[in-house]
Amino acid sequence: MPLALFDLDNTLLAGDSDYLWGLFLGERGIVDTETYVRENERFYREYREGRLDIHEFLRFSLAPLAGHPPARLRAWREAFVAEKIEPILLPAGRRLIERHRRRGDIPVIITATNAFVTRPIADRLGVRELIATEPEFRDGRYTGAVAGIPCFQEGKVQRLRQWLDERGLDLEASWFYSDSHNDLPLLERVTHPVAVDPDDTLAAEARRRGWPVLSLRT
Repeated sequence: MPLALFDLDNTLLAGDSDYLWGLFLGERGIVDTETYVRENERFYREYREGRLDIHEFLRFSLAPLAGHPPARLRAWREAFVAEKIEPILLPAGRRLIERHRRRGDIPVIITATNAFVTRPIADRLGVRELIATEPEFRDGRYTGAVAGIPCFQEGKVQRLRQWLDERGLDLEASWFYSDSHNDLPLLERVTHPVAVDPDDTLAAEARRRGWPVLSLRT
């Protein structure tokens, strides 16, 4: 069965869940608000500019998970999804997912944002298959480290390849929808790359390569 791969942030969402989680933590006083929000802004800017050090960012973004018991984290996450995510879920994104499902394709969300943040978002979008950066969980607690390969840039291709090998699947007749030039390594490997509300760099690449450009926000 063909795959329909979807980036999450600024593709199926009208915003970035990783960035918004950082804002939420700061607004609730769970982290040092001034310092955390400043660093969160810096990392988000570096991501958009294509110069993010993913390992430095993950040390920053996963640290709050290590500081609190999982039950408390899950309660905060529930409030976060209701407050920050529900308003930016794109109805056109849901319809696109369902259109692929009706065709017999397998919807998969593949995202650099960690699985603690993104699993309930994928559930709300009705997508069971999620490939995301995995926070390390050991002895009943998050450690603040990343488990395995971060699902970012070329790492997204590596994580997908592992996922495909485990299931005996391939990329024949596959689709991938993304807004970001950081996803060019995977866009180049699928049968049907689609730029969705793309950043300027990806929009230019899509024009140069003749890739379709789609908006889920209008």
